[in-house]
Parts: sequence; structure tokens; C-alpha cells
Amino acid sequence: MARQLALDLPPRPAMGRDDFYVSSANAAAVALIDGWRDWPMGKLVLTGDEGAGKTHLAHVWAAQTGARIVAAFDVANGLQALSDAPAVAVEDLEAVAGKPAAEEALFHLHNALAQSGAPLLLTARAAPSRWGLRLPDLASRMAQAGLAHIDPPDDQLLLVILMKHAADRKIDLTPGMLSYLAPRIPRSFTAAGKIVARIDALALGDRKKPNMAHTRAALAEMTPDPSS
Repeated sequence: MARQLALDLPPRPAMGRDDFYVSSANAAAVALIDGWRDWPMGKLVLTGDEGAGKTHLAHVWAAQTGARIVAAFDVANGLQALSDAPAVAVEDLEAVAGKPAAEEALFHLHNALAQSGAPLLLTARAAPSRWGLRLPDLASRMAQAGLAHIDPPDDQLLLVILMKHAADRKIDLTPGMLSYLAPRIPRSFTAAGKIVARIDALALGDRKKPNMAHTRAALAEMTPDPSS
């Protein structure tokens, strides 16, 4: 049978509180998000690897606070509206490091929210000291923020992440497929997302539901050949 062209359509992830699984890897970060009223100077930096759940937690927090969520590069375009918001979450802070106009906009947003007493959540892969900010006043203000970190997934969380990626793509991974994958993929959020996406693509190409053959094939593609 000819293989069907698989369109790589982005999944629609569920972002509610009930969809976020708490484990030892993220429990401390979740507690700090829930305790937002006690953040040092009203601001928190949430760090973790790609796919760790930073955006998900930002949406959970926004539901609690009425916060507006914005990408760091978009702060300059919506500065006035953001400055008047009851709370703001700014994502992917490393992206603006070294960009003078973007850093300046973030500095002004920080000051406006501090003046109004509105809390500020910032997400990034690393702590502010590693962003490479060039505006000294902004760097000093970011250093004053509280810091929360999401660790790499433990065994239990990795299984949940695989299931969540599958649910976001509206596909089913059987217990056998999950138990086969979990000990064999790298223990990272990114790897879990990529393997599920590849299983989905292979299944679409075969016009079948995902099965163990697709699982093995996707894993073989991800795992380097030691003989090469």
C-alpha cells in the first residue's frame, strides 16, 4: 500500500490545571506558582528544558490571576496594554537577550507592573544570570526575582508526558507501547514529544492506528546506530 503523505499539523495541547501532572520533578515549581502572592517583589522566573511544562504552568497561573501571556519579542508591540494588565506572563526571555529595543521594552514593562503592584511571571530555559542581558538595569531587576525550576522528568512523569502528547494529538498509545518506550528514550521532555510526533506521522503514513511496529520504527530513527 502506498504511504500517505503525513501533514505535520501542530497538536492542540490541553492547558488546564487538571491536565498538569504533578510529580517530584515539578512539585516545587507548582508550589511557587500557587504561592504567587508571596513572590519576592512580585515576580518569578520559571525555568526548565523545552517541553517541561513552563507554558502550561503559565496558563494555569493566568487562569488564577487574569494574566496576559505574551512572547518576550512581542512585549514592545503591546507595551501599553500589558502595562495596564492585572498580571503578565512573559515567555522565552532568552530570545530578547542582546536585543536593545526588546530589552528596553521589557525593562519598561517591569517598572510599570512594579508600580501598579501587578505580578510578573517570566519563563526561560535558564536562570537570568545566563540570559546574556546587556541592559544593566534590566539584569539587576531580573536578578531580584524568585526562581523556580522544573527538573528533567522522573519515570512516572515521563509516562504521563508520553500520554499527554498522545492525547494532544488524539492518538492512543497502548500500555505495551508506553512500557516499551519509557526506558528507551532519553529522559527529556523534548524527546517524549518528538517520539510521539514521529509515531503519529508513521501511523498516518500507513493509514493505521499507531501500533508497536510504528513505535519500534520511531525509536530506531531516534536512536543512533552504534556501528555508524
